[in-house]
Amino acid sequence: MSSSELKRQVIIAGAGPIGLTAALALRHKGIPATILEAEREGRPRPGSRAIYLHNATLQHLEDIHPGLGFTLARHGIVWPLKRSLFRGKEVYVKKYPTPDPSVLPPFTSLPQDEAERHMYQACLDAGVEFVWNTPVKEVQSSEQGVKVITETGDVWQADYVVAADGAHSVVRKTAGLKLEGPRHKDTFIVVDVKEDPENPLPLERIFHYQHPAIGERNVLYVPFAGHWRIDLQLLSGDDPEEFGSTEGVKKWLPKVIDKKYAERITWVSTYQFYQVVADSFTDAHRRILLTGEAAHLFAPFGARGMNSGVPDAVIAVRGIAEALQAADPETAKKAILAAAEERKIAAEHNRKGAGIALDHLQGDSPFMNMKRELAASLVPILPQLGRWLDEGPYGPKFGPPELTTKY
Repeated sequence: MSSSELKRQVIIAGAGPIGLTAALALRHKGIPATILEAEREGRPRPGSRAIYLHNATLQHLEDIHPGLGFTLARHGIVWPLKRSLFRGKEVYVKKYPTPDPSVLPPFTSLPQDEAERHMYQACLDAGVEFVWNTPVKEVQSSEQGVKVITETGDVWQADYVVAADGAHSVVRKTAGLKLEGPRHKDTFIVVDVKEDPENPLPLERIFHYQHPAIGERNVLYVPFAGHWRIDLQLLSGDDPEEFGSTEGVKKWLPKVIDKKYAERITWVSTYQFYQVVADSFTDAHRRILLTGEAAHLFAPFGARGMNSGVPDAVIAVRGIAEALQAADPETAKKAILAAAEERKIAAEHNRKGAGIALDHLQGDSPFMNMKRELAASLVPILPQLGRWLDEGPYGPKFGPPELTTKY
C-alpha cells in the first residue's frame, strides 16, 4: 500500500475487549476507527479470563453501542445466591432478586471470548476497520502525530494512537512509558470446568476461607455461562507445578467439587500477579493513550481488569474527540492529558483496592488471620461481620474519585 493509504486519524493497537471498546467509542462519536491486531482473524482465545462484567461496564458498552450491554447481559448469567464459609461453616449468604430484563443487571458472568464475539460483531456493524496479522514493532510520536511501524515494515501515520495491546504492550514500551509497582509471590490456580447440563450444580457463587478438605487453602467457585471457575489460592511453600498441572488438578479438584468435574476440565492457568500502573498514561507529545493491561495490571480480586479497561478506552476516546476538535495544539494536549490523568487516578485507586483484598486473603498474615477468626466466631452475634468476610476478598466497593460520565 502507498503511504497515503496508511494514514488514519486514530489507530488502535489490539483487538481484545479494550481495543474493541475504543473502536466502538470512536464510531459512537463519528470518528473512523482502525484496529491493528498482531494475530489472525478468528484466533483461538483459550480460557474464560475476564468473566465478570459490572453493571457500570455494561452501561458503558450500552452507551457507546445501544443494545450491546443488553446483549452481553442476556448471554451471561446472574447467580441468585452467594455464600461465604469459614473452615466449612457458613458465615454469610445473600440472595439476589430475579433480574428485570428491561434494565441492565448488577452484573453478568460469561466467558471473555463470548463477550468479545458480540463486541466484534458490534464493531463490524459500526464500520470499524480491522487489519489482522499486523504486529506493531514500534511507535514514534512527535508534535505532528504518530508513526506506527509494523513487523512487516509498513509505516502507518495517525493523529492519535490508543494502546490496547495488553500486558506486554509494544506501544507502551517503545513510547518510553513504564509499569511501576510490585509483583506478589502468592500463587493461584484457576480451573475452568464445563457444567453438566443433565445434573447441574446449584447456581451460586461460593467462597471458602480455609477449605477443610484441601488443607485449609482458600477456594472460590464462580459460575459463568455453561461453566464453573474454581480458583485455588496456594499456601507459602506449595509447589505450583504439583497443584497447577492438569494431572495435579485432577488430584485435588474432587476434594472440593463433584469428582465428575475432574473429567470436564477445559482450561487450567497458574499465575502470580503484578500490582503495577504506568508512570504516565500518555506520551510526552500527548499523541498516545494507554488503556487496559497496557496501562495497568492488578490482582484479579474484584474483577478490576476488563472492568477498568472499558472506562479507560471510553475516556481515552473522549479525550481524543476533544483534541480533534480543539482550536489549537495546546488545547488538544490538555484534553489528552486530562483523560490520561483521570484514568491514572482510577488505576492507582484500583491498585490500592486490590492490595487491600490481597491483605485480607493472605493466609500467612497472623494479624489478618486473627481478625478473620474473630469475625467468623462473632457472626452469630454480629451478622455484619459476615458481610465483611464476604466482601473482603474483593476490596473496597466504592469507585475512584473524580470520574466523569461524559461521552
